[in-house]
Amino acid sequence: MHPDQPNASPLPEVIVIGGGFGGLTAAKALGNQPVNVTLIDRTNHYLFQPLLYQVATAGLSPGDIAQPIRHILRHTQNIRVIMATVERIEAKSVFTTVGQFPFDYLILAAGARHSYFGHDQWEAYAPGLKNLEDALELRRRILGAFERAEATSDPELQRIELTFAVIGAGPTGVEMAGAISELAKRTLVSDFRVIKSAAAHVILLDAATRVLPTFPEDLSRSAERQLKQMEVDVRVGAKVLEVTAEGVQLEGEFIKTRTVVWAAGNAANPLGRDLHTPTDQQGRIIVNPDLTVKGHAHIYAIGDMVSFSYQTGKPLAGIAPVAMQMGTCAAQNILLNIEAKPPSRFKYRDKGYMATIGRNRAVADLKIIRFGGFLAWLSWLFIHLLFLVGLRYKVQVFLQWVWAYFTFSRGARLVYGQFRPVKPPETDSFGKTDSV
Repeated sequence: MHPDQPNASPLPEVIVIGGGFGGLTAAKALGNQPVNVTLIDRTNHYLFQPLLYQVATAGLSPGDIAQPIRHILRHTQNIRVIMATVERIEAKSVFTTVGQFPFDYLILAAGARHSYFGHDQWEAYAPGLKNLEDALELRRRILGAFERAEATSDPELQRIELTFAVIGAGPTGVEMAGAISELAKRTLVSDFRVIKSAAAHVILLDAATRVLPTFPEDLSRSAERQLKQMEVDVRVGAKVLEVTAEGVQLEGEFIKTRTVVWAAGNAANPLGRDLHTPTDQQGRIIVNPDLTVKGHAHIYAIGDMVSFSYQTGKPLAGIAPVAMQMGTCAAQNILLNIEAKPPSRFKYRDKGYMATIGRNRAVADLKIIRFGGFLAWLSWLFIHLLFLVGLRYKVQVFLQWVWAYFTFSRGARLVYGQFRPVKPPETDSFGKTDSV
């Protein structure tokens, strides 16, 4: 079938919007089943987002954590991949930049974008971390700060350039703060002649009362202790009032810095608005227990786009295991619907969660046991290698980690391209980057 052409196939047409954890899992589950599947994404690659922070801090290259979607799905004869931006969903059709695609069933897995809580102008000065473009921009800014500090003899300018602020002390913020500290105090110590990179000041800010606020309190305390051992300046209960090109304004203090990382909030992809269905404050679709969208029996929504609170009374976290399990459930329910069988209610099997802080440092809650330190770090490495797609990628990343562990070296310390203009964005906070 081609865009704008009627469906001539007797098989049901399923469209999956988004090639992330949820969308790719759903597509795989529908592979070689009695349906035609079209997966639409604005890029041609699947991205292993949990390791994006390592691209941003020069630990890995983009090709280490991104793989062509077509290659992943090459053995599924009933799936085609379309690289396009989704513009809107109307009636039973998806309208994209390359044409219109009718569907019998739709799986929305378009993810989320940064939320600046009504201060969208901050994005120009404090980029977040959701895709490869974000990671490369942050790498330019972080490594560029050291380069600018080396190029000046003014101690005050050097101090400003070597100050890094990370806003948000959830898993992403903790990982970024730890990685920047490790980069400055281990990897770059012998690279410069004028500055001492180890003098870099990494500040982790959050308005919450503790780091990793969604983790148990003992793991939060362990994470904070490990961050301080890495010389990260942890400031909880610190409310950010303003972010500018000159720095970060707190209550009673202004932090002068040119490099700010945003890890404080998310908002669902706005595609859900086209469905005119109930959403929560973050714009997430409030789905039915079987993951269908209220008022749209043949549309499913999964992953970061949805609010699913039937199981615990609180929305499930926007993490990869949730999205993947939702993807499998949505695909199975479509096949059940085709066979006129009752759908399954989604039930998340929680196997725990973890966050890495730095070399030999992490925290883990595996439900039956909670622990931190070196063993948690090894567990984090093993789990993330396990979830990477493809043996070549697993081996590639593993060898890079082994090399970095014994040499403290990071091979992706390249600064290329121009910095984005430091000015408020002219479009809304989503822009085209939010469509898939």
